[in-house]
Amino acid sequence: MSSSISITVVLQTSLQNHNRHPNSPVMKSAHDLLLEIRVQRGRRVAQRLGCYFAIAAGSYLLNKMLYTVHGGQRAVLLDRFRGVLDYTVGEGSHLLIPWIQKPFIFDVRTRPHTFSAVSGTKDLQIVNVTLRVLSHPQVDHLPHIFKTLGQEYDDKVLPSISNEILKAVIAQFNADQLLTERSRVSDIVRQSLIHRAKEFNILVDDVAITHLSYGAEFSKAVEQKQVAQQEVERSKFVVAKSEQEQKAAIIRAEGESECAKLISDATAAAGMGLIQLRKIEAAQENATTLSRNADVMYVPRKNILLAVAAGR
Repeated sequence: MSSSISITVVLQTSLQNHNRHPNSPVMKSAHDLLLEIRVQRGRRVAQRLGCYFAIAAGSYLLNKMLYTVHGGQRAVLLDRFRGVLDYTVGEGSHLLIPWIQKPFIFDVRTRPHTFSAVSGTKDLQIVNVTLRVLSHPQVDHLPHIFKTLGQEYDDKVLPSISNEILKAVIAQFNADQLLTERSRVSDIVRQSLIHRAKEFNILVDDVAITHLSYGAEFSKAVEQKQVAQQEVERSKFVVAKSEQEQKAAIIRAEGESECAKLISDATAAAGMGLIQLRKIEAAQENATTLSRNADVMYVPRKNILLAVAAGR
């Protein structure tokens, strides 16, 4: 490197001398040598620039020729001369013709969509319904979907057909049936939506009614109805309780009457001995209770508890 610099310095000095003495043969040869060195340097720089340009152009061309389809996606190719090609490209890296073919990527995984609709029931009640739909496109029909609907196929089709089917199904039921037969309503909506979406090459995996609400007037009427039904049930309970109490009182009275009759018959047949025995037992029980009471300090000798005369 130092020798090249020194040669260049010598040649530049010779060139300066050539400018002073242009007719000298030595000056002319030095001048030609310096020009040749400059030309060679320019060629080397041009070669390097050409190499860099070729690498950059190759990288750019390779980048334009390659495209990647990620997992859960499919690609549709648009050819400038042949139009949309009638096949789909799977996952991975693929080649195409730059500036002639262009890939359009579709997400074929199941995606959720939520739709809300305000509809009228069979008994002319206003209902707010929210529907959740899980759907994905038919992979084999992606070129047709791209040609007819575009990449926003679900936003163009599903909202309209979901609202239409919801209103048609809800109009077949009364307001109370939407609550009591909710599973049946969901099944009808699901079958109708699956059949209708299939016409647009869209597969519906699941349909669910996530929210169902009524107007303020109907909700108030339902609440009042529930309160009235609870009052009726409470009145029925009170009446049934009174009837049971009456039956119990009658049964107790009949039992006491039968018991008195039996005692009367037994007394007439066997005398008053049983009654005297019951009095003695009661007196013994009273005496035992009083003797255990700390407040009783004196019990008179006279048998006032029995109140039975000696001659009886």
